[in-house]
Amino acid sequence: MTLTRRLLLYAIGLLIGGGLAWWSFGERLTNAAWTPRERIKLRVAATLVRSTDRAGAALAARGLDLAGVRQAVPHSEVLLPRTRRSGDSLFYTLRTPVGRDTLTLEVQVFEDHRRDSTATLVRVE
Repeated sequence: MTLTRRLLLYAIGLLIGGGLAWWSFGERLTNAAWTPRERIKLRVAATLVRSTDRAGAALAARGLDLAGVRQAVPHSEVLLPRTRRSGDSLFYTLRTPVGRDTLTLEVQVFEDHRRDSTATLVRVE
């Protein structure tokens, strides 16, 4: 078998395999919702219902509310190197575009989401 025939058969196999993968997985083939950053954003967007007094005052000073911040979380960037643990809590840092500003948020969640699934906004920069 010549080299060109081998390359042609290899290319046909790639096309058939790619087509079968796309047919069976669809958009999940290129979806990144399973990555840690996306899972953190999903968890925070679904459970951010409280803020500390200091964080609430910082939001009010910018003319924002917690609901607006919560809607902006899916468009945020999770800064994983700044994630820290303290006892049974996790502190996530997110850089979030809200209106014309870009805010850096620190959100506290419990490590065991079955015990308490709510997230608390701790700090706003």
